[in-house]
Amino acid sequence: MTWGLVEVRREIDALRRHAERITDPVLREDALLALREKRTHADGAALFAILPRRRHAGLVSLLVAYETILDFLDEVSEHHPTEANGRELHMALIDALVPERRMADYYRHHPRRGDDGYLDALVERCRQLCRTLPSFDEVRTQLTREVWRTQVLGLNHVLPATRRDDLLRRWVREEFSDEDHRLDWFELSAAASASLVVHSLLALASEPGVTACEVRDARSAYWPWTSLATAMLDSYVDIDDDRESGNHSYIGHYRTEGCGISRLCDCIRRAAVQAAELPNGRRHAVILSAMIAMYLSKDSARVSTRRPATRRFLRAGGALPRLLLPLLLAWRMAYALRSA
Repeated sequence: MTWGLVEVRREIDALRRHAERITDPVLREDALLALREKRTHADGAALFAILPRRRHAGLVSLLVAYETILDFLDEVSEHHPTEANGRELHMALIDALVPERRMADYYRHHPRRGDDGYLDALVERCRQLCRTLPSFDEVRTQLTREVWRTQVLGLNHVLPATRRDDLLRRWVREEFSDEDHRLDWFELSAAASASLVVHSLLALASEPGVTACEVRDARSAYWPWTSLATAMLDSYVDIDDDRESGNHSYIGHYRTEGCGISRLCDCIRRAAVQAAELPNGRRHAVILSAMIAMYLSKDSARVSTRRPATRRFLRAGGALPRLLLPLLLAWRMAYALRSA
């Protein structure tokens, strides 16, 4: 996977050069901050390039570009946390992977509009790369359904918190009226906030001759347990910062922190079983284990008060996350990403 890390670095460097040319100072800093502080997300997205049997030249570029849109919008929407702004901004995630759609006016409800074409260029880059995927038409229906669910990301920063939670509850009722009653409303919205199903479908689309059964398997590999586990791990490593800043914390919705830790252990175990049962299960297991180790190698997961829970999560994931943890620690140090 060394080749993938090299490609990610090349893509990030090109995006950084574009971001540095953004005229508006706030949007420029949002773009640069997302590239700098969320580099781990881009590397995590690129992991999905190990799934296809043969390497596709544009897959890593597509995965990184899509993840960059997501990370950039997370920063931008936080500065103007209204429902209208969040929803309109996050239409970019839909437009990026539904190439026939007319691109929205993403900044229509945002006080700042001058990103000098940065977001439009990312969307167009994704659209062009989608057209190079040999089985894009075969995954299109399921992919479109999943990317429309990314609208939940537009609600995560809405204030006040009571308004945000009401919107998320309503969204879950409308979106999951007849499925996934195993999960509570905040678990469903957290899982939907992850982009893993989208990444897995894009990886699948890079292979020729994809079948409907393979499309179903690609979704079931990451929904719901792996998506929920990674979303809650992301929330867990930020739990102290979120408490201090007042930001939305998905793991904070559990009745007690102990309940949240126990539930997350259960999700990780279920995700590991889910991955192992699939065709090509070893590669899915590597992705899951790498993500567990990536989150738990962050400095905030290794402070003294967090170590007991972190050890529980590693045990829940099995042997591979424990083996990968030292490698991820070294990777974070090499790229100066210990707190990212």
